[in-house]
This record gives sequence, C-alpha cells and structure tokens, in this order.
Amino acid sequence: MIVVVKIGTSSITESDGTIKAEAVAKLSGEVAAAIADGHQAVVVSSGAIGAGLPVLGFDQGRPRDSVTLQALSAVGQSRLMALYQECLEGDDLVCGQVLLAPRDFLERTQYLHAQRTLNRLLKLGVVPIVNENDAVADDAIRWGDNDRIAALVAHMVGADVLVLLTDTDGVHTADPRIDAAAPVVEEITDLGQLEELTAAAGGAGTDRGSGGMASKLAAARIASWSGVRTVIAAADRPQVVADALARRPGVGSTVVAQPQRLSARKLWIGFAMVPSGTLRVDAGARRAMVEQGASLLAIGITGFDGTFQPGDAVDLRGPDDEVFARGLVEIASHELGAVVGLRSDAMPPGAPDEVIHRDSLTVLP
Repeated sequence: MIVVVKIGTSSITESDGTIKAEAVAKLSGEVAAAIADGHQAVVVSSGAIGAGLPVLGFDQGRPRDSVTLQALSAVGQSRLMALYQECLEGDDLVCGQVLLAPRDFLERTQYLHAQRTLNRLLKLGVVPIVNENDAVADDAIRWGDNDRIAALVAHMVGADVLVLLTDTDGVHTADPRIDAAAPVVEEITDLGQLEELTAAAGGAGTDRGSGGMASKLAAARIASWSGVRTVIAAADRPQVVADALARRPGVGSTVVAQPQRLSARKLWIGFAMVPSGTLRVDAGARRAMVEQGASLLAIGITGFDGTFQPGDAVDLRGPDDEVFARGLVEIASHELGAVVGLRSDAMPPGAPDEVIHRDSLTVLP
C-alpha cells in the first residue's frame, strides 16, 4: 500500500518553535518500518516556519505578516530536512524534498510534472518529504496549512490511506479543550456528519500551527472523494502508522473512502478553492448540470452575489438556496449583470459561450 503521513507544527515543534528531534525520529522510524513491510510512504511535514523562529530570534512567538513567515520558512526548511535525513539514514533510507504550490494541482502540466516526480521518487525507494512552498508562495493563492495538500498528494500518488497526525487522539464530538469528556468518533461513514463535527471542532490547536481539526476534516473529505481512507490520530501514539495501515481499532478516527473518485482538478475546485461569490440558478440549469454534466449558460442564472474575476471560484445555489456545485467563472461579476438570463444567441459579442464550462464545474456530493 501507499501511505501519506502528515504531521503538523504542534506535533513536531516545541512551544518556542524548536524542532522536536524525538518526534521526527519517531515518525521516521515508523515510516521506515512501513517501508520494510513492503509499503511506500510519503511524508507531508509542517514545521519549517516553526523551525526558523528561534534561528532568527523570534522568541516571542509566531509573527503574522506573510513576508516574515516566508523568510522563516526559507531558513527553517533546510534544518527540517537535515533532521529527517539524519533520522532516516539509520534505516538506510534517503529522503527527498518536494515543495508544492496550489498551481501544481490546478494546472495540468504542473500536476503531471509533480506526479511523475513523486512516483519516480517512490520507485527509487526515496521517502518524499512534502511541504507547501511557503518561501515563494503567492499569498493570494495558497493553502496556509498542509492538511489539504496532504489530501491532494494522496490523490496524486494513488494512496490507499492518509494518516493525519495531530496532538489529539482523534475527532471528538466536541472541542476537547472545552469538553474533556467528549468521546472520540472512531469511524465516519456519512460525510454529512463531517459538517457537524467541523462545527464542533474549534480552531487551530496552537498559535504555532495554522490548521486545527476543522482543516483535517476538510482534508478528510477531499481524501474520501479521492477513494482514500483517512485516519486522524495522535502523533505520539506508539506505532500509529502501523496501526492505521492495519486498520486496528482504537487508533483514532477513520473517515471511510467513497467509491466515486473525482479528478484532481475537480477536487481542487470543489474542496480546496475559496469561493469569491455565489450564482443562483433555476431548476432547469441545476438539473442539466447535475444529471447531464452540462455547462452553466447565462440563461439559467437568476442572480448572483459577490465580486469575482474570470477564473475565480463561485458557489452555485439552486431554487432551494442549497449550494450544490462550485465552479470557475469565465466572466467577471461587473459584466455578468448584463447577460443574466440571456439565451446563447443573444449574448453580446466577445462574451463567453458558457459562464462556467463543465470541465471547470464540480457537483458537490
């Protein structure tokens, strides 16, 4: 099996940002054991920004401005990689650094390059250590946490299981920082349940991290619609990777894989992009998109909200006001008002034939 293991900042660094060498050593040992058992492994590791904090003298905590965070990442990433390599060398393994950005998943050429690189590394027996390319990332087009990137990487490499390691023992029915008695949900089969659990999850676990349980549940949704089983578990649990691979009970919270597998582009549009607005459509347009896989034409639009440009993501709402799809618009909001409700043969010269092309539309399950 192919396993993608993601570990967050709070699990891999101390409160002052110093890397926990023992946490890296533990994870590296478990990854080495999985490989020795015949599996292939990709590690998605946070911690670069945290690792840079003490080096550059930020003893008072994590700054907030993006440029400083990018500088911290540039300094901390090499230190993080050096520690992984030191730990993996004891098991005669080599690691390779792979820094990814959202465009690597959205643009097909970039996607194929990244996919080939990761697959080749795995075939060579290398352990890819993946992180978002924070040092040069466009702040307007980035994740800001590694949970989603781990889910998309799991889809990219055709993983069987995604393990999201955190500082709690799974997904609780309420935020355990508020309700210590809230039990762990061991298996999630109904993705509708994720909405309730996300609302109860709370925000980022520490001021060093940027994710939190809500982002892990969002990543689990992406992975589930990639056909990938997700396990959310405690990073300090002994043999957590082996237990997740073996489906042992009590390892944490498991989100089951759905039988349908969406494409990487559809996943990115539907689950990873932040919508800039909303289009309201009539029942006929909704039926054509959901049942026939059709594009959205101007004639089917009844109204819209928000400010957006061509290429931005928007939610689609039907007559019942429920969001049923998300897509990339081909016309700006300031031009859309003039064409709402028009037939294709009445569209002004130069206007796109489709407001959202079917290839850029994800019907939300």
